[in-house]
Amino acid sequence: MDNDILSLRNHLMNWLFTPLFVLWIFSTAAGYMATLNYANQPYDLALVERAQYMAGQLGGQAHPDGAPAAETSDRTFYTITNAEGRVIAGNASLPRQPAFQTGRNEPVFSDGEFKGQKVRMVSLRYRPNPADSGSYALFQMAETTGKRQALTRGILGNIVIPQLLLIIMAGGAVWYALKRGLMPLEHLRQEVAQRSRDDLSLLDERKAPVEVQPLIEAVNDLLQRLKQVMESQKRFVADAAHQLRTPFAGLKTQAELALREEDPLRVRHALQQILTSAERCSHLVNQLLSLARNEPGGQAYSSFEMLNLNLLAKESVMQWVPEALQKNIDLGFEGSRQVLPVRGNAIGLQEMIGNLLDNAIRYTPPGGMVTLRAGYEEGGAVLRVEDNGPGIPEEQRDRVFERFYRILGSGQTGSGLGLAIVREVANLHEASISLTAGQNGHGTLITVHFPHHSEI
Repeated sequence: MDNDILSLRNHLMNWLFTPLFVLWIFSTAAGYMATLNYANQPYDLALVERAQYMAGQLGGQAHPDGAPAAETSDRTFYTITNAEGRVIAGNASLPRQPAFQTGRNEPVFSDGEFKGQKVRMVSLRYRPNPADSGSYALFQMAETTGKRQALTRGILGNIVIPQLLLIIMAGGAVWYALKRGLMPLEHLRQEVAQRSRDDLSLLDERKAPVEVQPLIEAVNDLLQRLKQVMESQKRFVADAAHQLRTPFAGLKTQAELALREEDPLRVRHALQQILTSAERCSHLVNQLLSLARNEPGGQAYSSFEMLNLNLLAKESVMQWVPEALQKNIDLGFEGSRQVLPVRGNAIGLQEMIGNLLDNAIRYTPPGGMVTLRAGYEEGGAVLRVEDNGPGIPEEQRDRVFERFYRILGSGQTGSGLGLAIVREVANLHEASISLTAGQNGHGTLITVHFPHHSEI
């Protein structure tokens, strides 16, 4: 978990501390500018006071070196120019500022570089001759910025270093909190890792944080569906083993008898029995596969689409006409003039209709009638299969949908899976199914009622 690139802990740490460090960088830059501004203010005040004092003394022919000086390790330069820009006095040739030309009387501060050193300069106008109101001179004084930079670094260090330490301590606290907060997930992971491959019991949602409970619910839903699929597979294997053991044993016996017979007629009769048994086995295998395919979890819901039940019913009836003619059964179809929209799987619905028709034709005596009707009633499409056969006793109508259940004394061969497949397909399509007697209480009527769907 710790080495996983997509670790939730690493992801949260990155999202928490990347903005913090970016904000720390911007805070450092903003703090440096603010510190530099505040550090300049007292030194600028001292610089302008010295300049004003020296300018006043120069007006009385005093030398600038007589100005009060603070304890400083910085060097000071000054230049005095008249109105025409000619240097009158000074110990350096400072660049002339525009304050004199623009007629500004207040001090003007500026930053620059002089003789390879960064300096802070003030420019101010003064009257060298108080008696001459029209005469002005420009006094410029520059001071190196060593003290200012030292003060700025000191103040900035006292701000930035504590902020960095706070971020580091916050990082440790957040890392520890994340480790403790993700501990329930680690316990849940260990619980799942220690399970056996056959253990599909649901996870305990109460052991996970509230934010992770929807994920646990989704996993439990997946486990539930996987459990249904595995149970269906186990049931299919058990059913296949139980139902196929006897037919294949019969095939083997009949084949051994055919090998021992020398009379061609008896050999032919034995081969005919083998063919009949093989057809029964094939029908049983197809029924088992159809049942497994239409059980919950065996059919892909993503394959559902809007279908016309009227068209599917008509196509299915056409496929069973030869079987009905062979038994002299009058197979009819009464369709609808309108489209019967059903959302489902075409193969599954055809298997359902085929099993309904197969069951009706198989148990209706020769000369009987089987009718398939497709229509629409309030609430959705309806499919009905009616025959005039012997019917099903009322006490057995619920049991005929069970697997491998066959009515005794019917005289017909079968696997007992036809109506079980019909029920599974109906459940898969959220349809209701009912079994009643036919017209005038004779025969059997099976009705499948589908939910309402919009037009195709």
